[in-house]
Amino acid sequence: MNNNIIISSDSTTDLSPELKERYNVKTLPLGVALGDKTYHDGVDITPDDIYEHHRKTGELPKTAAANINDCIDFFKPFVDDGKTVIHFSISSEMSSTYNNCSLAAADLGNVFVIDTKNLSTGGGLLVIAAAEMAAKGMSAEDIVSEVEKLVPCVDASFVIDNLEYLYKGGRCSAVAVFGANILKLKPCIEVKNGAMGVGKKYRGKFSDVVLEYAKERIGDGSDIDLDRVFVTHAGCDMEIVQSVVNQVKALAPFKEVFLTRAGCTISSHCGANTLGVLFIRKNPV
Repeated sequence: MNNNIIISSDSTTDLSPELKERYNVKTLPLGVALGDKTYHDGVDITPDDIYEHHRKTGELPKTAAANINDCIDFFKPFVDDGKTVIHFSISSEMSSTYNNCSLAAADLGNVFVIDTKNLSTGGGLLVIAAAEMAAKGMSAEDIVSEVEKLVPCVDASFVIDNLEYLYKGGRCSAVAVFGANILKLKPCIEVKNGAMGVGKKYRGKFSDVVLEYAKERIGDGSDIDLDRVFVTHAGCDMEIVQSVVNQVKALAPFKEVFLTRAGCTISSHCGANTLGVLFIRKNPV
């Protein structure tokens, strides 16, 4: 094990407390403004707080990138302790966090910042891969090189039951929301080249749609790295979530199936009743 390497990420990778402890991942929380107060994602606010505030007021939170000082304050204790940091950031297409972390890294030295070109456990998959490489004793430079090869292989997508949060957050039009409501569409949001886009549009009950979605994403599993897969959700009914977990296990012989809940930053944009199946393919997506 290379004990001189610190693996870290911002809070958008949505790793559970158990996985952070297992892989010794340090977390830089992003900001979440709710009403007249600012909180730290995963520290002093939960997704359920966001949903409850929206239910009462109709107001969505505003998320904030980590600024340069936040990044310096986060990295500096590790660097001062003689460690080398490999840090994973939400896609640079979605937030200025990556740029701010890069500026902080240039100032401090001994910090590598990786643009995951992803969000949620799409980035979490890369974090775990890096942690396992560090456990094998690989150098920081080699870990960064190998992980960057995996970035385009991450298959990240989500099915959204309701477009209200995306609409209020300025990420889709009123026409799209109206059409989806009339036709009872459940769009699949895919991450491609670091940005979100709409994939297949499903119709029907959310509980049925997510099973169809999981089956289509995994297929026969022949082109998937079967070490691990994430089922990540934002406030879904646990019976629905468990049905997807069971289906994923039946579809392909994954060594580990991780169930995790999306944190505040991700939940602020997608809303409740969002579910994704995320994994790494053997070749670029």
